Amino acid sequence: MVSKVFSGHSFYHACRYIVNKPGAEVLECEGIRVHDFRVMAEDFLVQQQRRPGKQKACFHCCLSFYPGEKLSDEHMAKIAKEYLKKFGVVDTQYAITKHTDRRHLHLHIVANMVNDNGKSISDSYLGLRGKKIAQQLTQQYDLVPAISKNLDLTNFPALRKSEANKYKVYNEIMEALPYCNTLQDLEKKLQQRGIEVQYKYKGQTQEKQGISFKIQDDIFKGSKVDRQFSLGNLEKTIALNQQLLHLNAPAINGTRHYSSASAGQQLQNILKSKISSRTETIAEILLKPEENKTLTPQELLKEHQRKKKKSKKRGLHR
Repeated sequence: MVSKVFSGHSFYHACRYIVNKPGAEVLECEGIRVHDFRVMAEDFLVQQQRRPGKQKACFHCCLSFYPGEKLSDEHMAKIAKEYLKKFGVVDTQYAITKHTDRRHLHLHIVANMVNDNGKSISDSYLGLRGKKIAQQLTQQYDLVPAISKNLDLTNFPALRKSEANKYKVYNEIMEALPYCNTLQDLEKKLQQRGIEVQYKYKGQTQEKQGISFKIQDDIFKGSKVDRQFSLGNLEKTIALNQQLLHLNAPAINGTRHYSSASAGQQLQNILKSKISSRTETIAEILLKPEENKTLTPQELLKEHQRKKKKSKKRGLHR
């Protein structure tokens, strides 16, 4: 199961989206009327006014299940309520809606971050906390984990234009990168596929700091397409490709004859393996289930800083 939290949504637009989708079905709600999205939004707004200083009171997230995974409405509603509970979004209004417009089952949850007592609910680190909770619930309910992109199971016709373009960039890089010995090679191959490579430079120098890919009207940072497509990781992959090309070149009369096809196939296998079982980033470490589940990431950071200060004091007294 995958969690995605949307930021900056209003109750009006969120309610209209979750209710008016073809085939949308409200599985469960609390404290609101659901027969019309306008009435639903009005109910949320009335409670928000109990805490007028809380401007971003609309919590809107999507929980997506693995393609082909079948769950009953009762089971999905139970998982969604557990998700809200672990988030600390309790004693407040909410609506849980099932959408069936894509190949995979998914839920949309809209909740009020002003609770029934007029108190504000914490909205810090929503994205990271949501992903961490989704990981915990995936294990708890024995769901299929989402490890990497599976293009064969992606329902491209149902994707929004921007999402479809992002998947196209991902697919084209996967196809082209194993046969590139330089970034310039990658630029040329992607340009032939309608994708422009753009770089971010350090100050007024020619030192590259980042990479982006433009397709039609959309521009995606490399790391947003996939972490393996950041500038640093692309350079590492190209260096590996050069090594494989050299190792695969047979020596004839003292001269090596290179075949990019065999080296490219090897690199493509390595690239797919790295993406499916990549090393942990700081974000992934934060997403790991922790023994102390009561602490938020902010509290964990404060605890780390406290221990660091304590350690420094010990050093001064030695």
